[in-house]
Amino acid sequence: MEVRKHVWAVPLVPGSVRAARERTERSLVLFGLEGSSALFGAVLLVVSELVANAVRHAQHSPDAEVTVHMAEHLLVVGVGDLDPRPITLADAGRTSGQGLRTVAELARAFGGDVRIEPFAGGRGKTVVVRFILPEGTP
Repeated sequence: MEVRKHVWAVPLVPGSVRAARERTERSLVLFGLEGSSALFGAVLLVVSELVANAVRHAQHSPDAEVTVHMAEHLLVVGVGDLDPRPITLADAGRTSGQGLRTVAELARAFGGDVRIEPFAGGRGKTVVVRFILPEGTP
């Protein structure tokens, strides 16, 4: 399988969620995913939630880096920012962490998971969401 990867930056301002969602949609179409599939919708929702969280909480970061990467049997989405304040997956259990909980549930629905990794040489963090591609995905 060919490795496909798109990476871009979005400014953390109002309107960024829509821009990130539209760019992700174009990437998924180029990767050959069917626009009507449940996975396609799940990935768009995950990117929307993660960019919205960055806009809302990453005040120390001018932009976020969005990565959509497809290889072998995985589709991996990452949203990284330079805000030094850590987050944990335990944050998803709080009322204010509903978006992160939704992201984790969507990943699990496709056999995947969510991880928090360092970003930009240890400054900031990246939320990485992995989806197992359904059988027959191009």
